[in-house]
Amino acid sequence: MKIWFSQTGWPWPPERFRFAAEQMLLTLFPGERPEYPPCPPARPAAEQNAVLFRLQRGEGPVRVDALLFRPEGEYSASSGFPAEKLDEPDEAVYHTVSHALKQAFYKAGTALLGHELPWGSLTGVRPVKLPTKAMLAGRTAGQAQRELENEYRVSAPRAALAVECAQAALDVNRGLCRDGLALYLGIPFCPTRCAYCSFISSDIKGALALVDPYVDALCREIQLAGRLLREEHLHISCAYMGGGTPTTLTAEQLHRILSAVERFLPMERCAEFTVEAGRPDTITADKLETLKIHNIHRISINPQTMEDHVLRAMGRAHTAAQIVEAMVLAGRRFGGLVNMDLIAGLPADSAAGFGRTLDQVLAMGPANITVHTLALKKGSRLTEEGLAGAGGGLCAPETVEAMLALASERLRGAGYAPYYLYRQKYMSGSFENVGWARPGAVCAYNIVMMEELQTVLSLGAGGITKLVDPENRKIVRLNNPKYAREYLESWDKIAAAKRTAARFQAELAQKREIT
Repeated sequence: MKIWFSQTGWPWPPERFRFAAEQMLLTLFPGERPEYPPCPPARPAAEQNAVLFRLQRGEGPVRVDALLFRPEGEYSASSGFPAEKLDEPDEAVYHTVSHALKQAFYKAGTALLGHELPWGSLTGVRPVKLPTKAMLAGRTAGQAQRELENEYRVSAPRAALAVECAQAALDVNRGLCRDGLALYLGIPFCPTRCAYCSFISSDIKGALALVDPYVDALCREIQLAGRLLREEHLHISCAYMGGGTPTTLTAEQLHRILSAVERFLPMERCAEFTVEAGRPDTITADKLETLKIHNIHRISINPQTMEDHVLRAMGRAHTAAQIVEAMVLAGRRFGGLVNMDLIAGLPADSAAGFGRTLDQVLAMGPANITVHTLALKKGSRLTEEGLAGAGGGLCAPETVEAMLALASERLRGAGYAPYYLYRQKYMSGSFENVGWARPGAVCAYNIVMMEELQTVLSLGAGGITKLVDPENRKIVRLNNPKYAREYLESWDKIAAAKRTAARFQAELAQKREIT
């Protein structure tokens, strides 16, 4: 789609607002890509497939117009704000104008589409931040929900869902200490690569020579991080080992890593440690015993579906029967404290098949069930090679919506409640991913990470350390090298990032203690 901005009225060069326009374009018309031809016409022709934005100032409120031209018709809409908002600091002005631009584009776009979107004009991945912020500022849950519905045109069911997750985030936030931080350990290996996956991971068959050196390097990083954190009197509040699939490693390799964690890191006050054991074909009794010996609280076994033909289409080298066997093994060591991931909208699946998956997973009694919506991610085989080899095309948005509605109904009926939520680009039907938990089984790490409540120290390839200052709402990201081989060759960069993270958190703890 061609995107033009009128050349007058904007507080800065209009190119600064391209990102806001592109976010809404992706939300309304996921298959379109932006183009920026020079010299906007006075009136684009419908066949040009274009949107023209105008900002108009007068004696009253400032108005942003979106004029949308498509073969289906011409649509226009406006959004405004008080003129005095242009006198605020630059960052505030940017957000005010961007919001008005997105609102105007959304109104014009939904008029063309003939229906609203489930998350309205929200474009970010963390919609729960809005009601969390509102309730921290003193507004009630009802007021926070109405703000989502009225200001962002979020549907009532999605607004209520976001508020429920915000309340869970506030509960976790109240228990966080100023000298604590979360820990992420990255294991970038999998038994095979799933068709929908875009994570930084390597097929273990082609990376065997890297695994032992990687474990050694990760233990070295753990030792350094532990020394730095203890010197600053910091502690780990919660921890998560993900990937990849950590249980792709052998029991001995897991033992080496977890022994290093226990020996070097300040884990004495760690209330929760989760390990991703996602692929049931990697789960064995000796690996689970190793995790239990090292005080792992929770594991995640991720079937995605219990339909064998869908598993085959996605490149999963296991069957639904193996998922049941893995849950039996896990039950002997972890009771029901297991998360299970499902994906709504997988190619070759159906609403009836997803219902059968839900029934089978609920019968196994996990403490947590995370329901993802399929996202066509850049770098995944589904995106790069298309859907022909994956059992057919995508589920229609109305099918995905039916799957998610069924999940909500059955999970609530079984005593689960939503506790964390996020969205991604290129999601089927523009829906969401939701974590559900039984009472007392909330995974605090998921909330801390997704709502950015606390610094997350990431160790291992592909990890992104997030330095979080909750008072100033400032976040600094420090990236570890993406790939295992690159990670093995980048010690100086890795060590420098760990020193920066420890210093940041120590200064933050000191500042909060003084205030």
